[in-house]
Amino acid sequence: PQAMEVEWRADPLATTFTWRIEGYSQLEQKKMYSETFSVGGYNWRLLCFPQGNSCECLSVYMDVADSDRLPFGWTRYATFTLSVLNSDPTKTYRKDAQHQFTHKESDWGFTQFLSLNELTDPQSGYLDNDVLTIVADVSVRKKPEVLLDSRRETGHVGLKNQGATCYMNSLLQTLYHLPYFRKAVYKIPTAEDELPTKSIPLALQSLFYKVQYSPTAVATKDLTKSFGWDTMDAFTQHDVQELNRVLCEKLEEKMKKTPVENTIQHLFEGHCVNYIECINVDYTSTRKESFMDLQLDVKGCENVYKSFDKYVEVETLDGQNQYRAEGHGLQDAKKGVLFQDFPPVLQLQLKRFEYDFMRDMMVKINERYEFPEELDLDVENGKYLTKDADRNVRNKYILHSVLVHSGGVHGGHYYAFIRPDGKQWLKFDDEKVTKVDASTAVEEQFGGNFAQPPPAVGLPAGPGQGGEGGGTPPGTQTPPNPVFGKYPRYSSAYMLVYVREADWDHVVCKVGREDVAEHLRTRLDAEQQQKERRRREKMEAHLYTTVRLATDRGLSAQIGQHSHFDLFDFEHADVPSYRVQKSMVFAEFKQLIEREVGVPVAKQRYWMWSNRLNKTYRPQRVVGPEMDEHMVGDIRDPNPPNGRGILHLFLETPLPSPEFPLSPLSEDKLLLFCKFYDPRTKALQYKGRMLAPKDATVAQLGPELTGMAGLDPGTPLEIYEEVKSEPEVMCPRLEPGDTLEKCQLEAGDILCFQEVLPAAAGAAPATEEPASAHVDTFLMYMKNRQVVSFRPLGGKGEEGWVSLTLSRLDTYDAVTAALAQALGAADGTRVRLTAHNSFSCAPKPQPIKFQAAQRLEEMLTHYNTMADILYYEQLDLPLYEIERLKSLRIHFHGLDAQEKGVHDIRVPKTSTVSQALEELKTAIGRPGGGRDLRLLELFYNRIYKVYRPEDPVEQINDQYWTLRAEEVPEDQEDLAPGARVVQAHHFIPRGDASQPSTPPNLQCFGDPFLITIREGETLAEVAQRIKRKLAVADEEFAKWKFAVCSTGGVDYLEPGEEVLPRMPESAENFSLCLGMEHEDKNPRRPPSNPSRYGFEKSIKILS
Repeated sequence: PQAMEVEWRADPLATTFTWRIEGYSQLEQKKMYSETFSVGGYNWRLLCFPQGNSCECLSVYMDVADSDRLPFGWTRYATFTLSVLNSDPTKTYRKDAQHQFTHKESDWGFTQFLSLNELTDPQSGYLDNDVLTIVADVSVRKKPEVLLDSRRETGHVGLKNQGATCYMNSLLQTLYHLPYFRKAVYKIPTAEDELPTKSIPLALQSLFYKVQYSPTAVATKDLTKSFGWDTMDAFTQHDVQELNRVLCEKLEEKMKKTPVENTIQHLFEGHCVNYIECINVDYTSTRKESFMDLQLDVKGCENVYKSFDKYVEVETLDGQNQYRAEGHGLQDAKKGVLFQDFPPVLQLQLKRFEYDFMRDMMVKINERYEFPEELDLDVENGKYLTKDADRNVRNKYILHSVLVHSGGVHGGHYYAFIRPDGKQWLKFDDEKVTKVDASTAVEEQFGGNFAQPPPAVGLPAGPGQGGEGGGTPPGTQTPPNPVFGKYPRYSSAYMLVYVREADWDHVVCKVGREDVAEHLRTRLDAEQQQKERRRREKMEAHLYTTVRLATDRGLSAQIGQHSHFDLFDFEHADVPSYRVQKSMVFAEFKQLIEREVGVPVAKQRYWMWSNRLNKTYRPQRVVGPEMDEHMVGDIRDPNPPNGRGILHLFLETPLPSPEFPLSPLSEDKLLLFCKFYDPRTKALQYKGRMLAPKDATVAQLGPELTGMAGLDPGTPLEIYEEVKSEPEVMCPRLEPGDTLEKCQLEAGDILCFQEVLPAAAGAAPATEEPASAHVDTFLMYMKNRQVVSFRPLGGKGEEGWVSLTLSRLDTYDAVTAALAQALGAADGTRVRLTAHNSFSCAPKPQPIKFQAAQRLEEMLTHYNTMADILYYEQLDLPLYEIERLKSLRIHFHGLDAQEKGVHDIRVPKTSTVSQALEELKTAIGRPGGGRDLRLLELFYNRIYKVYRPEDPVEQINDQYWTLRAEEVPEDQEDLAPGARVVQAHHFIPRGDASQPSTPPNLQCFGDPFLITIREGETLAEVAQRIKRKLAVADEEFAKWKFAVCSTGGVDYLEPGEEVLPRMPESAENFSLCLGMEHEDKNPRRPPSNPSRYGFEKSIKILS
């Protein structure tokens, strides 16, 4: 068990609190709280996750101790320093933060405070006798500092952080402040009826317009929703370089066939040439590629120019690394890259993160790395350019933006320094925009070390907010380097944006309201006005309350139409709602209702609603005349629905009309509400209410109830009480001789009644929907009623869709029988169902097995989500017979490797592959004859397996793999000595233009095939056989290149070279293949930099 010692030194507005946690290594709790301490009249405590809050770091936070008991709208502002003490005081680890605490953000601190590996290292000194000591220095202000009006002070506004979207905010600010880009976004055509959450162009237009004209910081939720992101994506920090590439690719796609097509290429696209030049023979191979940004090495490079020198550095290919030149064999060569042209806007991604093989982890490079405010890429007579580059273009650039990452490899914070006018630097840090000098924006972002401890500027991150604290942000009192006596700087430039001086006026152009589509201006201006109106209402909200009114008319409109259960839904759009001042006395409110509804004050009686323990909501307590002089704001619902302070009332008026007086009310009378059920029409209606004596019997209510329903006097009735509908319907029948008191009825209860029908009338024909002749079972049916859309599996459009109303309690047989009847099929056993995947909005890969689901509810449920779609197939055999068979979908290919057809065959599950192939022969019209067939397994256009004839079919999976059957060529039935069968496949190389040394990835396509290669056969001979087999035209075939392909890359073959020696016989499972390289007719932009977070998902923009 742990023991804690707490001591504190109190001050009215400042406190130092020490929390000693003994037996740290023995702790099993996921999280723990310190004792409560007070500062500034407020109660606080520390929150600690000893083993990390979903990370490999100690997590520590400040927490408002009594947040659940504070009044609505509370706020506190504090600055604090959290420290983990070390036995060596110079190594004590500290982090600073400041935060405005609210009911939504009642805790704030650091998820990645200190690495657990470092904390628990016996040599680190943090655990003294297994005691962890955490110190909090807290300073509280009664009111936060007055926030800077960014628009007034700087002319610009920031972007709100959704949780961990600072990386996106810094990129969006950078793109916004390239006016040519902003104007192009405005010019993308969008429809008036589009929603920003469904359209990336519209969401970005809306965001940019608000940033340009809004007086306050702008939210980005519409944009991230248009990306298809959910809350988890907003709380996951990604890589800003990757987002830049993915977003630009998506915009490039949206701009196609519009007036702004090719804007992305015009601004950001440059070209480089990869070359290999032989030293001893006259042979050069070149490949021109485009780039949208350049990734520059930081490690080992002191500035940008050194990085460019390294980028174009020449590599010599000699020795075992010689280059195979076409027609010249292996040759010594020089390999490198030069630039054909640079774009108007040059984006430089600095490689601050790399993988450390010695430590087996990603690390951040904090070395000092300088970059100039003016970058000249024509230095030394254009040494970075190709010989044929246009020398008339002056490649001199002005620094426009500096994107900064502050923190460590496991997290941190992004912000940007931008000078929109080319003169004044501004710091864009989420919502805050401030002016800074050039040294802050440039020199201080070089990285490296401080000569003195840095100023304390904290980067908080709350556990509930997925915050961005982590690593070691600036302000951390990190101990100095013992050798050099310097403090490491943890904030450094991560991305640089330069604008070519000659294109500055073109890129940094003027953008006004006239550049925005009129429908967009109108919509956004209206949104701003509405936002301002809501802001004023919010400021005045404490003066007003809302009263929602239920009446007999409202109950009649909802019961049997909008709902069958309970009495009233106050969230319905048609509910009368009145926004009144809290200071209005209730008598004045009655006068208001008289004017609005027309019911005199003397004939109004109000009932307050109450949440009952059985989850029903009923009017139960009368608002008496003694409340007339009370203010409306003082009349409170003790248990308001959803915890909101809205007053719900039921207005009781005289029956049968306002001309009559109100019925006298006494303690022995109950207010009861009455619903009438007609079993002939299966309709439930609200018929009225009554004040009934508690000692009256159920039978004595009959005359009044028959009058409500318009039935003949003396009509026998069945009377039920609707008790509840959640989680199950409870509607017992009341005994006629029992008193209301014995039935335990109380004010606000519901009576359901109907005629007593002859027994024969209650029997429903089999063709009717499963409703009932009795109100209790009718309510059960309505509770479980489910409209299901049945759709043909694999169908297109809405052809064949069938909609049926069923019960979620229906059995499997009942569901298939109902569907078969709707389809006109004779037998429900010949219908097979497949469930719906609610996440992919597609059928699940496997159908529902015969009678595997007990109820319809089970068939529709997917991960606690209830769908309303099932897919069906009509079978030629009963499903239970089909399930005894193995179904295989086989693609049949001829000797020319071309597909001849697709066949679905069924064989007993005990069959072998040879038996399945005999069945296939029957399907293709060759029963028992023709050449032998073989079965292959393919995936992504490559062959992975050739099945043996004796393999069991039960183990074959054709859901994820493609099965191909083909005739065995004559030369492969009886191989010549030394010959081998190898796989040949088509491919396109996929490389990275910004990383010329990266081996190309292979994208396979087309139909692979098996080919015999004989001993001593050259590539030229094999290629001719392939050309004849595939019937390829000479002109097309001349473009093909042949290579040995493996997981390690591509090794090209020469025409006169023997093939088999390059493909060792020991290679199994087609790990070595003969590849046929084709020209890439649809080149793609190189992929983004690998993420520095090993666990991070790649960024996806879905819409």
